[in-house]
Amino acid sequence: EVQLVESGGGLVQAGGSLRLSCAAGGFSFDDYVMGWFRQAPGKEREGVSAITNSDGSTRYADSVKGRFTISRDNAKNTVFLQMNSVKPEDTAVYFCAAKSPMWGFRGSVLAPDEYEDWGQGTQVTVSS
Repeated sequence: EVQLVESGGGLVQAGGSLRLSCAAGGFSFDDYVMGWFRQAPGKEREGVSAITNSDGSTRYADSVKGRFTISRDNAKNTVFLQMNSVKPEDTAVYFCAAKSPMWGFRGSVLAPDEYEDWGQGTQVTVSS
């Protein structure tokens, strides 16, 4: 059974930093593409960043490019999202998700419906 547990969320002032972690278990972590997504109140879930299983290449939403950094530690089965220069519009519940190597991407690696397994989310609130 796939398990994804996010942590590291909280309240931060605009311009500050936060580091989210997602501890994974129950599957061969280094074979999976991992993604970070977020959902603000009244809005649809959106892709923030993704990191591949093979060469560790990354993809970012335009809204976070240059401010957020995704990384993974395959030895610890953990994926991270370093959030710098945060803005009030970054306020959302942040989720990590995993995509099995059994299925190829039909579209964008940042599309939520491409991912099968999800964590419970961690709240990030940015005050102005």
